[in-house]
Amino acid sequence: MIKVILRKGREESILRFHPWVFSGAVAEIQGNPAEGDVVGVYSYDGKFLASGHYQIGSIAVRILSFDENCNDPDFWKIMISRALNVRVAMGLAAAGQDSVYEYAGRTAATDCYRLVHGEGDNLPGLVIDYYDGVCVMQAHSAGMFRSRRQICDALQAVYGDGLKAVYDKSSGTVPFKAGLDPVDGYLYRRSGFDDTGFTVRENGHGFYVDWTEGQKTGFFLDQRDNRAMVEKYSRNRNVLNLFCYTGGFSIYALAGGARHVDSVDSSRKAMALVDRNVSLNGFAADGHSSLCCDAIDFLKSVPEGKYDLMIVDPPAFAKHRGALKNALRAYQRLNAAAISKVAPGGLVFTFSCSQVVDKESFSLAVFSAAAQTRRSVRILDQLNQPSDHAVNIYHPEGEYLKGLLLYVE
Repeated sequence: MIKVILRKGREESILRFHPWVFSGAVAEIQGNPAEGDVVGVYSYDGKFLASGHYQIGSIAVRILSFDENCNDPDFWKIMISRALNVRVAMGLAAAGQDSVYEYAGRTAATDCYRLVHGEGDNLPGLVIDYYDGVCVMQAHSAGMFRSRRQICDALQAVYGDGLKAVYDKSSGTVPFKAGLDPVDGYLYRRSGFDDTGFTVRENGHGFYVDWTEGQKTGFFLDQRDNRAMVEKYSRNRNVLNLFCYTGGFSIYALAGGARHVDSVDSSRKAMALVDRNVSLNGFAADGHSSLCCDAIDFLKSVPEGKYDLMIVDPPAFAKHRGALKNALRAYQRLNAAAISKVAPGGLVFTFSCSQVVDKESFSLAVFSAAAQTRRSVRILDQLNQPSDHAVNIYHPEGEYLKGLLLYVE
């Protein structure tokens, strides 16, 4: 195994099980690793510390194991099995079958969840979402992309006959490197499987999922718990769902008894799926409107008091630290507009999915927005990503989704 030798005294974070080795901590590399090769990480005095995928950049190694076992032929099967066991313990999976559990005072089925959440499942650089027997994977590193066939084999071994397909959607996530050819497509497809009009259930609600053309892996599973909270608060309210994508929050609001829901997004494809999801769940068309336009421009034109519940869930405003300052200003402007427009006694669910924006910075941006409007605002709840998007306790950077539920007088 190629050896990555750390500078003297730079092994402390590895001894605390942090899953990244930064390039500045590397003293020398014994060998000539290619991007994505498995390498060993050693202290300055030659002690083995970990093994993982080598990469060129600020992060030199993404650690797969703190033991010398990541070249074990059963490594991927073991790690995928562990990830599935965690979802079984959460009540989201039952050895790959539907999870049926008490939800909002009734039994409801869920057959979709995040199976692998990168560092949260000790597989940095890998995301796998499970949709009723279909696993959609995204590699965020060259090492995971080069391992995709072994990962597919492991999924087949773990799920057995319950696996319908494995789709690799890494073309937009794997870093561009010479020699890699990230083309999206099926790594495995059971005979007779048809992905046309594919639907899943989340807490008993139905949703169409399009992993080939849709954003991310096809559906935003990370808002499951927050959607349930919107359902709880929607009765007899006029609801505005901004940046709605395929209408997840809208369906829950309708299920919760909203008087009317307006869904706003700039994507025509997304809005077509919103309408299909409304119909799929049996809601009357006159209780919902789909508006294909820029969400920020739409919010500016909204009359004050028209809506008494708003969902503000924009795409990431900052994908790197250099964009942080501008992102925080954008969050402040967006939330000031929402807080100023919502009806007295109204609720605002506001979110940030930008990983570089921490909870404190986001809360400060929302505080500044509220102060700008001079309205009385209370925080009713702090919102997070769900349990299947687990955060490794040794890698707090994995907590990317944060939100606030605001009550505005």
